Amino acid sequence: MTIPVKICGITRIEDALAAVDLGVHALGFVFHKKSPRYVAPARAADIILRLPPFVSSVALFVDADARVVENVLEHVPVSLLQFHGDEPPDFCSAFHRPYIKAVRVKPNMDLLQYAQIYRAARGLLLDAFVAGTHGGTGTMFDWSLFPNAFPLPLVLAGGLNPVNVSDAIRRVRPSAVDVSSGVEASPGIKDALKMAAFVQGVVDADV
Repeated sequence: MTIPVKICGITRIEDALAAVDLGVHALGFVFHKKSPRYVAPARAADIILRLPPFVSSVALFVDADARVVENVLEHVPVSLLQFHGDEPPDFCSAFHRPYIKAVRVKPNMDLLQYAQIYRAARGLLLDAFVAGTHGGTGTMFDWSLFPNAFPLPLVLAGGLNPVNVSDAIRRVRPSAVDVSSGVEASPGIKDALKMAAFVQGVVDADV
């Protein structure tokens, strides 16, 4: 079975529906105002309400105040939370919703210890470390830094695109993959042909 695909940074209904038509499993909505992919809660809610059943909606936050998270949960019907900053585990668990925790990978990081700290997470999302940013950079990290045995499901992100996703899946064997800038025409605007090529790359990995 093809591993699940999440396309993050959705800001337009046409991009969301194009992704769904390709069989994408989850869509990510960025509620971090400093991001070029930020989407207002009302717009995100409008998009999500038009999605078919069994497509997950993921709300992404970066070191947000609890009130910001609560406001999104009050107005947007999301399936999963994604914390992409330095949020401690008790904060991530405070909203009583399933969550994944992003890790910006750099050399000498103890990923096994990180997984233990965030053991309540549904999975860890591995992204590239780029100073001053929190994802969506198109930058890869060294896939060899990932340990062979890992206690949590892994979502692989960071610099994935239609060209390298098959190789990434074969080498890392993640539970899911996540892409944002790798399938864009510009920040927040997805390219339907790139999305189709990315999904085909996932299918071609055949793991």
